[in-house]
Amino acid sequence: MSLSPFWIWLIVAVILFVMELVLPTAFMEATLGLSALIVAFLSLLIPSFSVQIALWMVLSVVVVFLLRRYQPKRVPPVLKEAAEAETLTKIPAGETGRVLYEGTSWQARCDDPHLTIPEHRRVIVIGRQGTTLIVMPENAIQF
Repeated sequence: MSLSPFWIWLIVAVILFVMELVLPTAFMEATLGLSALIVAFLSLLIPSFSVQIALWMVLSVVVVFLLRRYQPKRVPPVLKEAAEAETLTKIPAGETGRVLYEGTSWQARCDDPHLTIPEHRRVIVIGRQGTTLIVMPENAIQF
């Protein structure tokens, strides 16, 4: 017994929808599944399986681009302005040490290259360069 193209596309669509539930990939499998579902119904009108495959590929690209605009934009994490941290290690003048910022240990460097900051001191995060926080001692900043 041979399956009709309608049932093949329907099975493909269901498999892709289930894959999206198991392996979330920003709705990529869901968009491919939606295209397969559309082709399943179009297969009742289009008998050529090769045309159906071409239609599925074109529909998949179109659906991905149409739904992409509704996905939220990923924004890189931004440090809060003038946030507080605490030194975990001494930050020698002109070198780096470690600070505890929002529950995570970060590499940090003092903004003043001639200033040493002892450990267990409150500091203010004034910027970031890559993965290194730029800090100043709390008592050195006048508000």
